[in-house]
Amino acid sequence: MKVNTLASDTMPAAAATRRTIRAIVGASAGNMVEWFDFFVYSYCSLYFAHAFFPSGNRTTELLNTAGVFAAGFLMRPVGGWLFGRIADRSGRRKAMLMSVLMMCGGSLAIALLPTYAQIGVAAPALLLAARCVQGLSVGGEYGTSATYMSEIAQAGRRGFFSSFQYVTIIAGQIAALFVVVLLQQWLSHADLVSWGWRIPFALGALGALVAVYLRRSLEETTTARTRHSAQAGTIAALLAHKRSVVTVIGFTAGGSLAYYTFTAYMQKYLVNSAGMSVKTASGLMMAALIVFMFMQPVVGALSDRIGRRRSMLLFGVLAMLGTVPMLDALRNVSSPYWAFFLVVIALAVLSFYTAISGLIKAELFPPEVRALGVGLPYAIANALFGGSAEYAALSLKVAGVETVFFWYVTAACAVVALVAFFMREPAEGGYLRD
Repeated sequence: MKVNTLASDTMPAAAATRRTIRAIVGASAGNMVEWFDFFVYSYCSLYFAHAFFPSGNRTTELLNTAGVFAAGFLMRPVGGWLFGRIADRSGRRKAMLMSVLMMCGGSLAIALLPTYAQIGVAAPALLLAARCVQGLSVGGEYGTSATYMSEIAQAGRRGFFSSFQYVTIIAGQIAALFVVVLLQQWLSHADLVSWGWRIPFALGALGALVAVYLRRSLEETTTARTRHSAQAGTIAALLAHKRSVVTVIGFTAGGSLAYYTFTAYMQKYLVNSAGMSVKTASGLMMAALIVFMFMQPVVGALSDRIGRRRSMLLFGVLAMLGTVPMLDALRNVSSPYWAFFLVVIALAVLSFYTAISGLIKAELFPPEVRALGVGLPYAIANALFGGSAEYAALSLKVAGVETVFFWYVTAACAVVALVAFFMREPAEGGYLRD
């Protein structure tokens, strides 16, 4: 066993805390913007689906936009490899700056895209291209930001501080949904369908420029010796940690599928399956996500006491047992208040995964291959399971077998429980040899 000791572990406690907070604020600003830009697509698709995929059938239009959403995820493995290599060989800071700039470009492109009525099939093709750029960016963002936050955090409090990665991911979702809710109040449905859906994408591009400014001041967590290692950021070095790679894939498969089911897809599920209005579902999900966001540091701090393995095991077992009854109850819910309660319960279970998701993966790899080790396996599993969640759910609904999706999520969460049961507890600030 080898432990990577960081400067924050040897600083006086007060100075280390201030240093950690400053670094996490800077990193989190970019992380939030990245996920705001990425999730705006999901929340606005109810308004722009017809502009790129006109068919006259709402579910079919949503299915096509969900297909583009899933296609963006296919670029994540490329982003995980590219930015993981950059982060391990050139530093975390450089990789995070490049990823947020790329997200800015993708959002600006979508804000300015002409519609199908204006340029025909070129419109959905350009939408797909812009989403692929964003997918490449987010594929690199997760691994580098998770690695950076795990390295900058103080020993004994890494669960608490690292949980702010998902605080900002969720905050990005909330901000995206909040902007959509505000637009629903200020603009008519006709205006939203015509041009209003472009506003959130333009705001995301502007926010990304602010994030670039903040990230320029981040301190680097890697050393020159680590970055110049012959093994830094290489696939060969990553494959020397096969057990850790399989663990990351197993955790991500169930965790990301559950995450996108109960966050990004849930708004559409409440509208399409439970029969709620778009405004009611949007407001409900915004409130639920705010509660979810505040759960992260609480559960992260809990993981510092009970361990990462036990936290992940709790998620896997509870999600395996509760997914089918939860989704079935939400499909038949009539009261928005009861729906809110059920969604919050589901998100509380999910918190045992999200609060430590990046940290438990980062603690499995040595520093010279850590960003690649977190980013690439995560991106592969996320593309296969998380990115396809909406498409799979809507496809099964169209086929008349919607409940099959419930069991699919259950099976993926069972994999998480199985992997957590057989894993060893990661070392504090270090990694386990395979």
